[in-house]
Amino acid sequence: SLAVLQALEDGLKKADADPSVKAVMICGENGKFSAGADIRGFSSPKRHGVALGPIVSLIETSEKPVVAAIEGVALGGGLEVALGCHYRIAHVKARMGLPEVTIGLLPGAEGTQRLPRLIGVPAALDMITTGKHIPATEALKLGLVDEIVEENTIEAAVRLANKV
Repeated sequence: SLAVLQALEDGLKKADADPSVKAVMICGENGKFSAGADIRGFSSPKRHGVALGPIVSLIETSEKPVVAAIEGVALGGGLEVALGCHYRIAHVKARMGLPEVTIGLLPGAEGTQRLPRLIGVPAALDMITTGKHIPATEALKLGLVDEIVEENTIEAAVRLANKV
């Protein structure tokens, strides 16, 4: 939603400007990282304000380490947010993917560029063209996430952020 995008932008800018902040952790709410955009909003009149692509770029260019704590799902734009982060930790039961391609939409926040850089072209092409969801264990093997945990993902992400 626009509110989530605005909150991400505001929070990142505030963290980058605050010298007492050493790292940033992005997580979802209620055990879900992000299922991506609500496609019902695509048919509404032109939106003004923040867009996902610039927010992901803002994450990626942050001077401070940004860690994604992925629980539940990171799909579509949610995965693109995670791809912009410098580190990704996922709960063992998390799933990731770009399912928008199954309804004829291409990932719009440079996920088609960041994913191949991270996991290689063959694996990225498979995810991008099929829209399949991959489990955290496969994401770890591919290099999509840096670590998987069975415990509290947020606490693990904070530990990693403190370490880096």
